[in-house]
Amino acid sequence: MTIDQDSTRTLTVPPEARQTPRPRGRKPLISYGHWWWALPAIILVVGVHYVATLTGGFFAFTNWTGLGDWEFIGLDNFVRIFQDPTLLGSVWNTLFLAFGSVILTNVLGLLFALAINRTLKSRYILRTLLFMPVVLSPLAVAYVWKFIFQFNGPLNGALAAIGLEDWQKVWLADPTWSIWAILITVVWQQTGFVMVIYLAGLASVPVEIEEAAALDGASLWQRFWAVTVPAIRPSIAIATTLGIIQGLRIFDQILALTGGGPAGATETLATQVYKQAFALGQFGFGSALALILTVIILFFAILQQYATRDRDAVGRA
Repeated sequence: MTIDQDSTRTLTVPPEARQTPRPRGRKPLISYGHWWWALPAIILVVGVHYVATLTGGFFAFTNWTGLGDWEFIGLDNFVRIFQDPTLLGSVWNTLFLAFGSVILTNVLGLLFALAINRTLKSRYILRTLLFMPVVLSPLAVAYVWKFIFQFNGPLNGALAAIGLEDWQKVWLADPTWSIWAILITVVWQQTGFVMVIYLAGLASVPVEIEEAAALDGASLWQRFWAVTVPAIRPSIAIATTLGIIQGLRIFDQILALTGGGPAGATETLATQVYKQAFALGQFGFGSALALILTVIILFFAILQQYATRDRDAVGRA
């Protein structure tokens, strides 16, 4: 091939230079986006959570003591659970603490969030003070409240100061009031967390819509129910779901305040799992209790997700 540059000079291009090869890029040593980069995390999650859960679920049908040989006994552990009044009481206490804490923390958390959302100048200080119990250790909080609930503690002292000596009790040793003392401790610590969830939801509520509803003559309750609640519905779903799961797993506060007493009045499935598996060496029986607790948590979590999905679908329609 020849190229005529002008009338006096002709340039000849050799054949090997007629096609310029494309530069070949180096294959990078690390290719981001490949699925196998997540493989270590997947293996860790599967091994720690799913394999361990399935293994514990299998031992729930055995009489293994944690050491030595074991024997497959079928449903004997579960029959024993449902025939023991103490263990059935543990199931009731678990549900009581779970739903009691969910109801109280959501009501108080929403009230605090509404109170300090936009109006108060000191709202940032109040948010910090109300959220502070959340970052404390559950054991530390439990020991503080254990001091408050003592017979010579601040609570009975305050009752005596206002002339209510008849109301004084040994709160943590009373079979009726000890479970309520644990509930108060849990609610005091978790309300700040629920408040933050609702504050995030209230931040997405347009002020203009609330003002328009007020100009149309809507009362405070009507504005709350027709404007605020639909806007914070995702926050309600998150707060209730997390609250139920956390409430069903309450353990630290019970262990520090009452140890499951008096006379098993504050025993829950979580404390029974610990005592049966690790204190008494009945690992198979403890695994059966843990399996029941897992099934209860899954049931309420799925029920909450289904209810939330149904409400969202109705809202979009």
